[in-house]
Amino acid sequence: MNWLTNFVRPKIRALVSAQKEMPDNLWEKCQGCNAMLFKRELEEQFNVCRHCGAHLRLPPAKRLEMLFDDGAYDLIALPKATHDPLKFRDQKRYSERLKEAQSKTGQNDAIMVAEGLMGGKPVIIAAFNFAFMGGSMGIAVGEGLVIAAQRAVAAHAPLIVIPASGGARMQEGILSLMQMPRSIIAAKSVKDAGLPYIVVFTDPTTGGVTASFAMTGDIHIAEKNAQIGFAGARVIESTIRETLPPGFQRSEYLLDHGMVDIVVTRHELRDTLVRVLGLLGGKAPANKNKATVAAPAGPFPHGARTLPLRRK
Repeated sequence: MNWLTNFVRPKIRALVSAQKEMPDNLWEKCQGCNAMLFKRELEEQFNVCRHCGAHLRLPPAKRLEMLFDDGAYDLIALPKATHDPLKFRDQKRYSERLKEAQSKTGQNDAIMVAEGLMGGKPVIIAAFNFAFMGGSMGIAVGEGLVIAAQRAVAAHAPLIVIPASGGARMQEGILSLMQMPRSIIAAKSVKDAGLPYIVVFTDPTTGGVTASFAMTGDIHIAEKNAQIGFAGARVIESTIRETLPPGFQRSEYLLDHGMVDIVVTRHELRDTLVRVLGLLGGKAPANKNKATVAAPAGPFPHGARTLPLRRK
């Protein structure tokens, strides 16, 4: 028996040819510079490319963890919306699409509402998840925004909404479009209570979301190079038959044209929000004699809207 042939060689071949099972989700391609990014390092950088600074989409749970003090927050339970009210079907049933999105994201719908402290002050945050059917706004999202506004008024805390959406959810038809006025009324209730209502634009913020609550904030903060608009650029070009200017519908373009107050990188976002909330004032004492707190004259009791918050 030749031990080199029968024992050593098979061991060496097995060692050399053995292929370890490698997960297929270790790397992610940057949409800005096409660099391959190690996913663990990318998550540590809150999905910002270390090569070109491109801001990749961030799940709402990670975003909430990034914004709240010590990453601690409490999720606010949202009521379940009517399931497939129109019995809609295109290439597949809407109910099947919902189940797939719920299984993929672990969420009931495209919005998460949470409360916690930011810079030591209580705030309510409603964050969208683009991975859930493009962050589209249906009945459940509209209800989530209403609940967030009601919670902000009850706690006398600022409301921060972070949209990431392609617009209204077509599978819910007119019921989805009805969420546009509902969301505006919800935002107005926060303003009527004398509380700050801040919108943080992320990529993308488009369609019916832009045409409703996203453009009614007291202060608009946008992440770097986020797409913000209603109709797509190609639709606009084909309609007006003109070439759009460079950077059209991007954060920096909207800043230059007065529709956004501040453009920041993702790493600066929390500090910017803490600074803005500090300028707007702290939590007012609760009025025990009334169910609601009387609103002061104007949206901000300290006139903070006139402070130089714009930054280029």
